[in-house]
Amino acid sequence: MDNITDNLKQWQHRIEELEIQSALQEETVQSLSDTIARLQQTIDLQQAQLRLLYQRLPDKADSNNEPFNPANEIPPHY
Repeated sequence: MDNITDNLKQWQHRIEELEIQSALQEETVQSLSDTIARLQQTIDLQQAQLRLLYQRLPDKADSNNEPFNPANEIPPHY
C-alpha cells in the first residue's frame, strides 16, 4: 500500500510541475504576443512616416532646383 501511495504522490507532484510549466509558458507566449503587436504598430507608424518623407522629397528638390541633399537640411531646433 505504501508503494502505491508513493507512486500516486510522485505522479501528483509531476502533474503539478507540468501545470506550473504550462502556466509559465502561457504567460511567456502572451507576453511575446503583446510585444509583437507593439512592434507591429511601431513598424506600421515608421512605414507611414517613411512614405510621407518620400512624398515630400520631390517637393524639396523642386523648390530650389537643386537635388535634395539631407546634409544641407537645417534641423528644426536651429
